[in-house]
Amino acid sequence: MLTVRRAVLEDIKDITEIYNHSILNDVATFDTEPQTVAEREAWFRKHGPRHPVMVGELEGRVIGWAALSSYSERRAYADLAEISLYLERNYRGRGYGKRILEGILEEGKRAGLHSLVARITDGNETSIHLFSEAGFVPVGILKEAGRKFGRLLDVHIMQKIYEAEK
Repeated sequence: MLTVRRAVLEDIKDITEIYNHSILNDVATFDTEPQTVAEREAWFRKHGPRHPVMVGELEGRVIGWAALSSYSERRAYADLAEISLYLERNYRGRGYGKRILEGILEEGKRAGLHSLVARITDGNETSIHLFSEAGFVPVGILKEAGRKFGRLLDVHIMQKIYEAEK
């Protein structure tokens, strides 16, 4: 049974491994160089009650994580966060990503955020579908926004407004 919980410092090694696999093998992130545990720890410390990091744990092992990150340092954006979701490849397609997403969405609502933005690389239909089912709507496409693996890639912007759920 999958447990979704707030991440703790001891989870950083697993979070880093999952993220680095994505950096090296797919276009879910536009980071191109693997990160160290120390770099991910610094990233983790920038999060807190308003911008949590959650993990999905199965049989004592972290298999995925999600985070809400500050969208901008500009004060007017304080109620908007960017959402990230990563899952170990061997656990995809089993509903675990959906469960982790539900957990982080609930935390964002509890934190009093107004809306969330997801950036999803063109071709990642699974994530577009997953986020659509969770109430995100397409709001635009950044054309040729990043270059990875020798290709220019578009990025779909999706948004969820919590108040729209009322």
